[in-house]
Amino acid sequence: MNPVRQIEVQLPSNPYTATIETGLLTRAGELLRAALPERTRYFIITVPPVKKAWAGPLTASLKSSGLAHSIIEMPDGERAKTLNTVRDLATKLIRRDADRKSAVIAFGGGVVGDVAAFVASIYMRGIDVVQIPTTFLAQVDASIGGKTGVDLPEGKNLLGTFHQPRAVLIDPGVLSTLAEREYRSGLYEAMKCGIIRRPDIFDFMEQNRERILQRDPAALEWLIAECVQVKAEVVVADERESGLRRILNFGHTVGHALEAETGYQHFLHGEAVAWGMVAASKISAAMQRADSETARRIISSVLAYASLPKVEPRGKRIARRLAHDKKTMNGVVHFVLPIEVGRVEVVSDVPERAVVQAIEELRCLSQA
Repeated sequence: MNPVRQIEVQLPSNPYTATIETGLLTRAGELLRAALPERTRYFIITVPPVKKAWAGPLTASLKSSGLAHSIIEMPDGERAKTLNTVRDLATKLIRRDADRKSAVIAFGGGVVGDVAAFVASIYMRGIDVVQIPTTFLAQVDASIGGKTGVDLPEGKNLLGTFHQPRAVLIDPGVLSTLAEREYRSGLYEAMKCGIIRRPDIFDFMEQNRERILQRDPAALEWLIAECVQVKAEVVVADERESGLRRILNFGHTVGHALEAETGYQHFLHGEAVAWGMVAASKISAAMQRADSETARRIISSVLAYASLPKVEPRGKRIARRLAHDKKTMNGVVHFVLPIEVGRVEVVSDVPERAVVQAIEELRCLSQA
């Protein structure tokens, strides 16, 4: 029998449970009936590859539990995170008679989770959403915490809401069909959890690289559960990102700028975050906030997990792009910098020249 891990996200206004179990899709219906007894109709928003691989077990489970359901497809990939997609999905919900007692199931990776939850948050002024993430990145990070959103040409996630899910169902078994590049990309969100808060997660990833890359079930279940625990603790302490939750943006400041500058086509999200973590480590060392060994260790671990796409944009272009980041306040860019493995600080006094220098070093490093 597969072990079941349940992690409580104890938000005062909307507590919910993240359930982690290999094979969980086959009993999703019974879990949803218990978690949302007042909801009997579900609209599954997903993308074609996930529908083809995994919709069968999910819909069979919903049917066996007597839950009416319908599948709505959206385009795959980051370029689908637009208001046009939101409008299209909302129109499909209307045409299928979704009402305020309906619920959306976000069944896919981080893009599906962000967009489907955004639609749920604004459809008829808000209906329930359940997250069933199918990528490693979404399982360890994006499905927890209630952030939703879409991109604009000027930057990533500039339009969005906070809309907590009613339940999160995580089945590590679905990772078996995830493309290798997508899988490795997601591992950087787990590494982030170790760097910002839990040195034991970082140590585990250093020491068990081959097991993790081979998708060893026991290793993945432990890693996913521990990362979800980190995310839950941070979200409960700071639901709206006014303080502690900002540490979750480690690697994302430069990462989002790289994604936007390259039109969301060159990097997967986790790959851009990986380069962002390298840049933050270099900036921290240059500002003497972290010692050179800490920076070296982080950079070495990042580069050990994947061959990352080349960094083409010049440092000055990325520095200008940062002005549009949603974490910029009063014209000041805030960076999350590592101090040591397990501890980071939010810093607002990073000189532009340090950012430019770090990006130029990324360019050289990526060409090597």
